[in-house]
Amino acid sequence: MEKRKLSFWQIWNMSFGFLGIQMGFALQNSNVSRIFQTLGANIDDIPILWVAAPLTGLIIQPIIGYFSDRTWTKLGRRKPYFLAGAILASGALFIMPNSPVLWFAAGMLWIMDASINVSMEPFRAFVGDNLPEKQRTMGFAMQSFFIGIGAYFASKLPLIFTHLGVQNTAPLGIIPDSVKYSFYLGGIVFILTVLWTVITSKEYSPEELEAFEKHKEATFIKEEHSADWFASNAKSHLTKGISFLIVSVLFSLAIFQFDLKKDLYVLSLGLIGLGGLAMLISGLMQKTNNTENGFVTIMNDFQFMPKIMKQLAWVQFFSWFALFSMWIYTTLAVTQHIYGTTDTTSTAYNTGANQVGEMFANYNLIAALASFLLPLLAKYTSRKFTHFAALVCGGLGLISIYFIKEPTTFTMEWLPMIGVGIAWASILSIPYAMLSGSLPAAKMGYYMGVFNFFIVIPQLVAASILGFLVSKFFNSEPIYALLIGGASMILAGIIALTINDESKIIINE
Repeated sequence: MEKRKLSFWQIWNMSFGFLGIQMGFALQNSNVSRIFQTLGANIDDIPILWVAAPLTGLIIQPIIGYFSDRTWTKLGRRKPYFLAGAILASGALFIMPNSPVLWFAAGMLWIMDASINVSMEPFRAFVGDNLPEKQRTMGFAMQSFFIGIGAYFASKLPLIFTHLGVQNTAPLGIIPDSVKYSFYLGGIVFILTVLWTVITSKEYSPEELEAFEKHKEATFIKEEHSADWFASNAKSHLTKGISFLIVSVLFSLAIFQFDLKKDLYVLSLGLIGLGGLAMLISGLMQKTNNTENGFVTIMNDFQFMPKIMKQLAWVQFFSWFALFSMWIYTTLAVTQHIYGTTDTTSTAYNTGANQVGEMFANYNLIAALASFLLPLLAKYTSRKFTHFAALVCGGLGLISIYFIKEPTTFTMEWLPMIGVGIAWASILSIPYAMLSGSLPAAKMGYYMGVFNFFIVIPQLVAASILGFLVSKFFNSEPIYALLIGGASMILAGIIALTINDESKIIINE
């Protein structure tokens, strides 16, 4: 028994919701730094204000994946989650640009990003659930296409509304109407496109998915664990948990003692401390034979993730570190380094900010076009070489912004973004195509959520250290954050060449 081959339009319909999801993300990525700065945030404080977004994803995605693997309703398995997320995210998009003060905007970013993550995670598993192995590359490429188109349109919205006569400037502390209307339209499109996917697409029942698994080749080795195994694993988790907590305390004391930037507490207390605490709790539960619960399952499945996921982890880390540096700092870098201003009420600042919107729109358009070309390159070379080449193009594109002297349409809005767009198309499709064939249907949602760790963790690291690096070593000049990001993306490409995406794996059941 095999999954049926879907038509082009069936794959189109099941991916269409990503158009709205990515409009939400693109409006967030290209305008939130502008909103924060308008509401009075200092350049050095921008990264820590962004920390809500990746931290939310770190918590939300594996939980949503875990529960969606175990859900079946009249509406389906994944669809209830991305519909609920769409309703919440659309509301947040209407509220965000009306934030009266900085702390409110930071809180709304948290809510908005959590809601978008609730929608996005099940969509990744949706492709793995519904498509046979031979069509998954096409499925993720279709998602990349809609991501590119949605982000292109969303990134251009403030400029489009400006050309239509909507005000692009506002008094001190007020978000311009061009940004507000962009968020309103994004919220409407978000809910409508997700509804289209919910209405037009079907899901396999749990019984059908189980039958497909039974007829697959024996790729997965299931392991049954004894009480002795859990006792031994408990010791490992306890040792690691205590070690992480000690490092967390020492690192935090160093930050306090040497009066380092408070952003670093996100790394010391957030990532290291919470990670150690989670390990400690898992170890204590397994030591007391409390092993039949979701938390222990999540922690152990993370420990025994597929080998290819571990191989992709470092590639994802440096790729998304670069992307986060771009999303946080491009508006700040362009307005200060190229336009020579930090005055958010000035015409020069808002012209530069709108031009960043054009840059982000263009790299997403390039990504939409490249999304169907990269699979062809991979067919004649390999997926890992294709990913390497794309990431190097992206890194060089980011670095080139430093050398722009005259911000013409071609030199700034297109030339750097061609490379970034190619990298973005590859980041959104090739790692998922490599991974999805190595995952069992029973844990597809969970492992897609765990894979998000390697997107979120680098963003948290970037939010923790970029402000420190820019202020400490680069005289608070944000253009250098883009140089760091470019170098990080090239490193990710080099590491991609070491991946063995034909590996057999062991899944902990």
